[in-house]
Amino acid sequence: MPRKKSKPVIFDEDNPEWTAEDFARATKFPPGTKLADAAALIMRQRGRPKLDKPKEAIKLRLDADVLEAYRKTGDGWQTRINADLRKARKLKAG
Repeated sequence: MPRKKSKPVIFDEDNPEWTAEDFARATKFPPGTKLADAAALIMRQRGRPKLDKPKEAIKLRLDADVLEAYRKTGDGWQTRINADLRKARKLKAG
């Protein structure tokens, strides 16, 4: 059976030709690694490490002036609310 001719690879800005540096940075897998296994390994490496006690996202209704006062303190205002609630309930720092 004759072999099919492969289509020529077209390189453009969305599909640039790999350089030696690109190959050096690439994740190497043993021959025969299935695509699904490789994807699982890559995904496991992404993002922040899992926390032992992750924070929980909730919906909380606060008075507008309270919320405004915390937001005016800048970035980290939600963390400051959490710290103030810990103090009010006499909880140890998390």
